[in-house]
Amino acid sequence: MGHYRSNLRDLEFNLFEVHRIQDHLDAWPDFDVDTLKDILHELDRFVQGEWSESFVDADRNPPELVDGEVRLPESLKRSLAAAEEAGWTKLGLTAELGGMEVPPTLFWAAQELLLGSNPTAAFYASGSLFARIVYEEGTPEQREFAKLMVERNWAGTMVLTEPDAGSDVGAGTTKAIHVEGDTYHIEGVKRFITGGEHDAAENIVHLVLARPEGAGPGTKGLSLFIVPKYLVNPDGTLGERNGVVATNLEHKMGLKGSTTCELTFGMGKPAVGYLVGGVHDGIRQMFRVIEHARMTIGTKSAATLSTGYLNALEYAKERIQGADMTQMTDKTAPRVPIIRHPDVRRMLLMQKAYAEGLRALWMYAAYCQHMDALDPEGGWDRRSDLLLPLVKGYSSEKAYVLLAQSLQVLGGSGYIQDYPIEQYIRDSKIDTVYEGTIGIQAMDLFFRKIARDQGQTLAALAAEIGEFVKAGGDGDPLGAERGILGKMLDDVQGQIGAMVEDLMASMGGEAERIYEVGLHANSLLESMAEVVIAWQLLRHAEVAHPQADSDPFYLGKVESARWFVRDVAPKIAARRAAAEAEDGRLMALDDAAF
Repeated sequence: MGHYRSNLRDLEFNLFEVHRIQDHLDAWPDFDVDTLKDILHELDRFVQGEWSESFVDADRNPPELVDGEVRLPESLKRSLAAAEEAGWTKLGLTAELGGMEVPPTLFWAAQELLLGSNPTAAFYASGSLFARIVYEEGTPEQREFAKLMVERNWAGTMVLTEPDAGSDVGAGTTKAIHVEGDTYHIEGVKRFITGGEHDAAENIVHLVLARPEGAGPGTKGLSLFIVPKYLVNPDGTLGERNGVVATNLEHKMGLKGSTTCELTFGMGKPAVGYLVGGVHDGIRQMFRVIEHARMTIGTKSAATLSTGYLNALEYAKERIQGADMTQMTDKTAPRVPIIRHPDVRRMLLMQKAYAEGLRALWMYAAYCQHMDALDPEGGWDRRSDLLLPLVKGYSSEKAYVLLAQSLQVLGGSGYIQDYPIEQYIRDSKIDTVYEGTIGIQAMDLFFRKIARDQGQTLAALAAEIGEFVKAGGDGDPLGAERGILGKMLDDVQGQIGAMVEDLMASMGGEAERIYEVGLHANSLLESMAEVVIAWQLLRHAEVAHPQADSDPFYLGKVESARWFVRDVAPKIAARRAAAEAEDGRLMALDDAAF
């Protein structure tokens, strides 16, 4: 049996019992519950087999760069070929692009399975995303190019980061020299480019941010260009090699099978690029890729914690060690599975609650995307935007921390490569850095998603959570937990109030008060994510409670929700108190004191 442990039962519970997407399929008339379940079950079969077979081998035998060319391990290329043959690389694309257009909720559920079982392979197989962006943003000629990308299964990359700019994308110096029409020559060096060079596809299409000569500073001066590895002839055949080459391959802690490259453009020969859509609107266009990538990383994080937990749970039920604590002084007492030991049991429930909570978080964000497709004027897009930094930032940080608990359940066995958890930990650490650290997500949350919006989207979300808190009535089995959720919501709103006060003071002449916002932005993101997760898990418990006495799955949903709200409520209260008491002392500390 392979390493991956999926949780189809919980995926289906989220989809069909909590969100009841079967009641919201007007835009997808070809699908019903049975069809959607069939897709998930068939994909689960696939990821347990050919797809995940390269998970270990690609880590132990990573790609190598020789003279600008990268060769992937054969096992990884077999996994990718199997996905292509089965059509999974086209899931989520419109029929016009040759794909299977499924609801966003189902698409992201499928991504959990693909990312949890083999994230390295999933990154290489994401070319359809880039084709969709080119198709939707491109000129008529570029739309035909996008169809070719899908038809020929070309790979794609997002090319932003530069060695000296890092996350400060607007400081990038890669330049675009106009040739004619929408054709430019790109010159510069980009770094940390996932999938920047490999031999798993006949062509790689780079979406590159560069600054046209004469354009202004910052992100507004950047434009987006299509830069293929191989130029494409008018008849669709591949032409000569373009002037983009991998000049370094990063040697990493994890995700070793995924090539992370330094790409140099215009070294020795021109790197030909084509202005996307024929317009200079690069940062908006690229943000469509970035937002998808952030959702991907949040889903990947949750998926990895889930399989880590399920591996730990399986081990805890099988590993016999020590006597029951009530008989620990009896040297002749029978040995028991370690799941019977209190500390192991505590670690398992913690992992279960957070694994299911992170899934509930991204699933709710996916549900907002789903509803936005049905009701574009309903504000669902703004709610999805509000949730995105929570999905990416909180999930990546929490999954990495809690995977250490998965390893701890296995003890010394967890630290060796006989079990997958040590690789899960190495592979997941990058999630906290990918597509913006939690600090960047937190600043995005406060300044772009709350302050710039004047709190309107947040207020609507808070009102809905508040209505849930008030529901239930006398005899409600979740009444105590609703009350705790209400206090959590009050504490988050109190922390936001303190931070808004700091923001206003900074704009009113006390410039250094802005530091106080920065010092507590991360903690606000954590608290907001925990409130949303607590709300969603209590919704799950509400659905599950009537069947909790007859089915352990539903009992587990109720108890993990109860555990979660009691675990996070004191932390949220403490974060509010810290924000309200902040005096900015840390920023006044002499650098030499560190």
